[in-house]
Amino acid sequence: MDLGIKGKVAMVTGGSRGLGRQIAMTLAREGCDVAICARSVEGLQPAVEQLVPFKGRAIGVQADVTDDASIARFYEETVKTLGPVSILVSNAGGTRGGRDFATTTDKDWMDTLNINLMSAVKLTRLVLPGMVERKWGRVVSVSSIFGREHGGALSYMTAKAALIAFSKHMALAYAKDNVLFNTVAPGSIRFPGGSWDRFSTTNPPAVVKEFIDRNLPMGRFGWPEPIGETVAFLCSDRADLITGASLNVDGGQSRSLF
Repeated sequence: MDLGIKGKVAMVTGGSRGLGRQIAMTLAREGCDVAICARSVEGLQPAVEQLVPFKGRAIGVQADVTDDASIARFYEETVKTLGPVSILVSNAGGTRGGRDFATTTDKDWMDTLNINLMSAVKLTRLVLPGMVERKWGRVVSVSSIFGREHGGALSYMTAKAALIAFSKHMALAYAKDNVLFNTVAPGSIRFPGGSWDRFSTTNPPAVVKEFIDRNLPMGRFGWPEPIGETVAFLCSDRADLITGASLNVDGGQSRSLF
């Protein structure tokens, strides 16, 4: 199925590994010109090289999405090299510091909110005027099922819930401009170097099996490819009536009916 996004310029944060890398590869396969960013320069070039065979243009920019100057540089390098941005995928995220109320400092709260929520807000502020002017834009943010129901660290859960709320509000505000905002909520996805990979390799097999049996109906951790496909679909012309949605991609892991 032709998604109708060939030649569109896409920005993907946290694009050098894991879900971000898979999302970037899927968009490149669909014909997008893709810019990725990451804090570490080491993983950028290998990730960009994976995008090149899809025949589109691709660049990697070293940028920390919690730093305003880095965010601006990522956007400016993308526009200068690839052109006006039509697709933004805010994928960078994680937990900083403590995991419960007693151990989470004010700095932990702000750091976690900055990487998960404010990076998306600030990048949206940069790309949105052009999308509105051209009457076409897609903004997809990677949240989590733990932004929809209980699970994970307190600050992470709060930040991901806020990201969903931000996207819903923006979706209604800019629907008339054909700028669509959605979130994808992955479940427990395993990829090299990710948190579930660390969990699986550092815990006894019996502990890992118990977690899988208790939480994952498919009997295994999720994998990145379905996340990439879902994001690409939401970025496409084929999803032009979907805005303000949060789609679980979790193999049935979620317990909420909403």
